[in-house]
Amino acid sequence: MDWQTQVRTYCDANDWVSAMKVLEQRIAQAPDDMDLKAWRARVLTWSGNLTLAEQEYLEILKKSPNDPDVWAGLANVYAREGKRDQALAALDRAVQLDPKRADLRIARARALREAGDQSASDAELKTAATLDPTVKVPGPIRAGRSKGVSELRLGNETDFLNYAGANQVSGASLATRWIPLLRTSLGFGAYQRGGVLAEKFTASATTLHWLGALTAGGAIGHDNGVIPKSEAFYDLDHGWKTGQATIFRGLELDYGQHWYWYQAARILTLNGAAIVYLPRDWSFSLTATGARSAFSGTGAEWRPSGTTRLTFPLPAGKISQLSGNIFFAAGAENFASADQIGRFASQTYGGGLRFRFAERHDVACSASYQRRTQNRTDTYLGLSYGIHF
Repeated sequence: MDWQTQVRTYCDANDWVSAMKVLEQRIAQAPDDMDLKAWRARVLTWSGNLTLAEQEYLEILKKSPNDPDVWAGLANVYAREGKRDQALAALDRAVQLDPKRADLRIARARALREAGDQSASDAELKTAATLDPTVKVPGPIRAGRSKGVSELRLGNETDFLNYAGANQVSGASLATRWIPLLRTSLGFGAYQRGGVLAEKFTASATTLHWLGALTAGGAIGHDNGVIPKSEAFYDLDHGWKTGQATIFRGLELDYGQHWYWYQAARILTLNGAAIVYLPRDWSFSLTATGARSAFSGTGAEWRPSGTTRLTFPLPAGKISQLSGNIFFAAGAENFASADQIGRFASQTYGGGLRFRFAERHDVACSASYQRRTQNRTDTYLGLSYGIHF
């Protein structure tokens, strides 16, 4: 059995360690074989090691800058990392090097669709069909149903309290990127608090400019005294990419304010966050929140809280993506909803998983355990399903 057959067999079984072992042994014997290194880059991509795969492709391009397959492989990595502009630029180069390949045209059509340019995507598909009339166009590209890229998410969250009945919220949200500079989000939630049912509708819009991403929105609810009657919020987010040469690959800073108006209280939260992006798609974040509570007939007071979170990739298949996170939070609260009457301090431990098992589908789950003052606990479970179209 030759080495390519061995590697393909291991990859089909998702045995990435064995596949890499075969490749490393062959590369040790032929360190200048670009085909072997390209295979190593593919396996790294399929196994979810996107940062290493990107580095591998860039190293190959230093010696083979005119190989369209390498540019296409790099574009695939960029696309999975969410770097749409870089993915499109890499495919532009691949098509420039070999303009008569229908598969490269189709890949570029997909990238154009993801960038919101459906007309250019359709033109590229026509070119691909001209070059090879027998080529099969993937359904999501052929459909071309919208100029936006949307995500519909359905979910349920449950808080199991040791001192009262469980609280639940079920809802749906729709986020749409109409053009590269404008995104909108709509959401609905049904809340069950202490046997009382309440509903809330949320809407927001995000614009991109030189300051970063600015989001503004609000919410209105049929509160029944257990959720806010209305809300307003804004958020400003800005990021910097530092490159691949250091351990710190990027930094993102975020600041936001959120107002909650309950029947008997007014809440203002000030939120600040810093996210540090690390090699191999790891990231670390710190969030600090100050909450100002003002109840009818009493004075206002501030309460602090903070969260630290570590996010990391996990092994997955050729198409699927799997990531996890763990977090710790601590602070004090004085909100006026039914499950938070009065004030309390807490420590929360938790984590979550997100599994994208197809191009247009993913599932996410999370769990946490919160210890509050007065020997009270809150065990949280959340599950959601996302459809991308």
